[in-house]
Amino acid sequence: MMTEACTLTAQHTVVATPIGDLTVVRAGHPLTGLYFPHHWYKPDPVTFGPRNDRGFEGVAGQLEEYLAGTRTMFDLPLEPRGTEFQLRVWELITQVPYGQTTSYGDLARRLGGRENAQEVGAAVGRNPLCILIPCHRVIGSNGKLAGYAGGLQRKQKLLELEHAEVTRVRRVLAPALW
Repeated sequence: MMTEACTLTAQHTVVATPIGDLTVVRAGHPLTGLYFPHHWYKPDPVTFGPRNDRGFEGVAGQLEEYLAGTRTMFDLPLEPRGTEFQLRVWELITQVPYGQTTSYGDLARRLGGRENAQEVGAAVGRNPLCILIPCHRVIGSNGKLAGYAGGLQRKQKLLELEHAEVTRVRRVLAPALW
């Protein structure tokens, strides 16, 4: 029943980017999905509704700016769908500043410590709005990259992009320090 209702209002498009084609899904106005090719836990494409390349210009433009290093925050209506726990984890992820990282364990502690890092990792892995909910900023407690729905190479590229932009801005704002 839920899938049927979602299919009636859902629409999608595919946006070509330097890190691969991204499937963008919306239900009405809010975005409900942003998926890489071969994305982990990608819903059945039938739930994406028909393809409609109109009306997605805002998300396409903001993704282009982000991937070009000229946008650090997204201003898009998001409506991720998940369990209460997943929604709490995803909300915490949105609070991780651009160019910074956090660990699965840190997120678990911020949730009150009842859930462990593995449970947080499972929720992170089910993030339906990759990049927009920046789960690429979540790494292992040892500082190493851990799983990413779009693959570790993409995660590395996104982190490098953000680090390079943060470094560039710091150099412009405080050249004497460099």
